Amino acid sequence: MIKFIAKSAFVAAFLFSIPTYSSAIQTNNSKEINAAVIKTGADNYEKYLPLLKDKKVGIVTNQTGILSNKTHVVDFLLEKKIAIQTIFAPEHGFRGTADAGEHIVDGKDPKTGLSIISLYGDNKKPKPAQLSGIDVMIFDLQDVGARFYTYISSLHYVMEACAENNVPLIVFDRPNPNGSIVDGPLLEKEFTSFVGMHPIPLLHGMTIGEYAQMVNGEKWLKDGAQCKLTIIPCLDYKRTMPYSLLVKPSPNLPNDQSINLYASLCLFEGTNVSVGRGTETQFQIYGSPYLSKTNFTFTPKPNFGAKDPLYNGKECFGEDLTSYPKLKQLELKWLIKAYQNTSDKTKFFNAFFTKLAGTKKLQQQIETGISETEIRKSWKKDLETFKKMRVKYLIYK
Repeated sequence: MIKFIAKSAFVAAFLFSIPTYSSAIQTNNSKEINAAVIKTGADNYEKYLPLLKDKKVGIVTNQTGILSNKTHVVDFLLEKKIAIQTIFAPEHGFRGTADAGEHIVDGKDPKTGLSIISLYGDNKKPKPAQLSGIDVMIFDLQDVGARFYTYISSLHYVMEACAENNVPLIVFDRPNPNGSIVDGPLLEKEFTSFVGMHPIPLLHGMTIGEYAQMVNGEKWLKDGAQCKLTIIPCLDYKRTMPYSLLVKPSPNLPNDQSINLYASLCLFEGTNVSVGRGTETQFQIYGSPYLSKTNFTFTPKPNFGAKDPLYNGKECFGEDLTSYPKLKQLELKWLIKAYQNTSDKTKFFNAFFTKLAGTKKLQQQIETGISETEIRKSWKKDLETFKKMRVKYLIYK
C-alpha cells in the first residue's frame, strides 16, 4: 500500500538549530544551490506532523536529516512534542563521521539522550524487538542516486522490517543531486549484495521516495511483501534542477563535484587505484603508484573519513578532475585509461569490482579492449526496459 501526500504551501518558522558538525559541504558553485527554492520532505512538515501526533515514533536518519535552516529533523520533531523512541543509523553513523565500512556500535545521542541502533554490519535490518512499541517509522536520508550508495540498501531492509512487523513507514523525500541521470549496467541477480540490492542501473535517476515506491511496487522485498508506505514529497522540485546538499552525505563526498563524479569514480574502489581517500579532494581525483607517471600526483594520509587510506604515505600518479565539467552520464573513460596504463594488469581488478558493477561483463569488456562506445551499447536494451518500468513510480517531472 502506498500513500502519497500531495504538495502544499510551505511555512518557515523555526527558532532552533543543530550544533555545527564537520559535515558541512563545500559548494563549488553558488548557482548550484536551490535550497531557497526547493523544500525537502522534512520541510513539508504540515503534511507529516498530523500523522505523528500521539504516535510512538522510530526514525532512520543521520547528519543529512536536516531542514532548510539546518535544524536537525530529530531536534525539530522533539520540539514539536513528537514522541521519538529510537534513532536508527545507517553506514557512517548518526552524525556521519565513520569511515566507509567501519563497524558502528549502538549507543545514545549525547544531545537528546535517545537510543541509537546501528543498521550497519550484522544488524542491517531492524529486529522485531527493536520495533516493539513503535507505531510508525520515519526514513530521512539523503541519497546521491547511485546503486552502490548504501542508504538505499538500508531503505530496503527498513521497508522489509516494517512490512513484516506491520509498522507504517513514512519517507521524507529529498532531491537527487544526480536526478536526471539514468545510466550504467543493470545489476544481475547473482551479484546482489549490500552495495547492490535490486536490478537497477548504476545511476537510477530517482529520489529516495520514488525509489521506495519502486521497491514496494515491484515487490522486491522478501517473499514479495509490501509495507504501508507514505511519501512526504519535496515542494517546488523538478529533477532537472541542480541541487547542492546542505551537508556532506558521507565523509568522503565533500562537495558537488565529488557527488557528481561519485558513480563513475567509485568503480575504482574495485581496483588497485585510489579515488583520493586520505586527501581533501576525495572522488575528484584518481591515481596509484602503478600508473604511468604524470604531472599530477598526490600522497594519501589519514584524515577525517579515512583512518588508513589506500596507499597511505605513497605517491600516486593520476588525474585531477576537480574542475572537470559536470557529468550527464556514467563515465568509463578514466577506468579504461587507468587499466590500459597500469604496470601490471593482472593486479588491477579485485573481487569487489563485480559487486560494484553488478555484472562480470564490464570487467571482461575492459580486459578484452572493447571500446566505451560498444560497452555503452551493451546497456541500451536493459536501460530502455528500466526507464519504462521507472515511469510509474516517478513523483516529479
